Amino acid sequence: MTVTEQLVYSPYDYAIHEDPYPTYARLRAEAPLYRNEELGFWALSRHADVLAAYKDTERFSSALGVSLEPTATGPHASKTMSFLAMDPPKHGRMRGIVSRAFTPRRVNDLEPHILELTRAHLEPALERGSFDFVADFAGKLPMDVMSEMLGVPPADRAEVRRLADLLVHREEGVFDVPRSGMEAALVLAKYFGEMTAERRAQPRDDLTSALLEAEVEGERLTDGDVMAALFLMIVAGNETTAKLLANALFWAAQNPSERARAFSDPGWIEPWIEETLRYDGSSQATARTLTTDVEIHDRVLHAGDRVLLLIGSANRDESVFAEADRYNLARDTSEMVSFGAARHFCLGAPLARLEARVALNEIVRRVRSYEVDGERARRVHSVNVRGFASLPVSVELR
Repeated sequence: MTVTEQLVYSPYDYAIHEDPYPTYARLRAEAPLYRNEELGFWALSRHADVLAAYKDTERFSSALGVSLEPTATGPHASKTMSFLAMDPPKHGRMRGIVSRAFTPRRVNDLEPHILELTRAHLEPALERGSFDFVADFAGKLPMDVMSEMLGVPPADRAEVRRLADLLVHREEGVFDVPRSGMEAALVLAKYFGEMTAERRAQPRDDLTSALLEAEVEGERLTDGDVMAALFLMIVAGNETTAKLLANALFWAAQNPSERARAFSDPGWIEPWIEETLRYDGSSQATARTLTTDVEIHDRVLHAGDRVLLLIGSANRDESVFAEADRYNLARDTSEMVSFGAARHFCLGAPLARLEARVALNEIVRRVRSYEVDGERARRVHSVNVRGFASLPVSVELR
């Protein structure tokens, strides 16, 4: 039996959730086009291949969904994933409407309020000295920011966040959305449906109302279109940023010299964010469906085949990032694909970066040193989101 035949990769594997990077390295070296027959997908792990697939929206389609899971795949995927599960030209029209909420001016105008929310959540946790960084801070801040943009009232946010967490959690040995996730999706759909109907009857100064009033080529969005956009933003906007913050704190703790940089000069905050996004990004993979036969690495893939783009692996590709397995705040991260690329570059990237910058700046300003309890930390189990469900920390204040 050859080494390549022994190589097994599955995004459902709990061991992969704990540490996928050794497997990614083997995939890039031994099987850059990998086939999982049991689950019926191909995987691309090299940076060049992932980037090329992102750019090739004609052959690598998003229209049947961006997840491998059967219940999240099919012609109705856009009902929960909005423009993320669309191809041009519909993708461009829908994305164009939602993007009005994420212009540079609108995002920058949020900074004072993000700082206010950061301090409101962070200060009580810091005063206790020891706390769960995810439950007490990182999970709350992004949800509050996105909830206020959409118009979700404060009293509902904890429950909406709980449901969003259930949507991404995957149970060991289950190769689809588990029952708890499907039930959470139904509850959220009902909630967003009621919120959409309320805004349709009585508009407010929030993004939900703005979406209902927007037009695509002279036609208003349906309630279903708006609900799908809300679904995408509340899940993606909460999960990825919350995981980014905890990943940044964790990896700085594991690399004392890099933590010293970040805590010595505010100018290192943004490099800290960017290197965390590259080194251990919260978005690890996204799926595509081939619209035609494609030849890759001397193999012919057929129309209808599912292809997983391994973002986390591409960001550790040694041909692009020297010493890719080293956490180095001084490196050039401009080639990373953590937020996607081309037409599918993440719309919320500027907001995620702003939230992270404000939050980490405040932590550096208030904290002299901190320790992470790695033995008690718990990781999220998800097919495409990587990060912590719980990250116990203790701090010494300045």
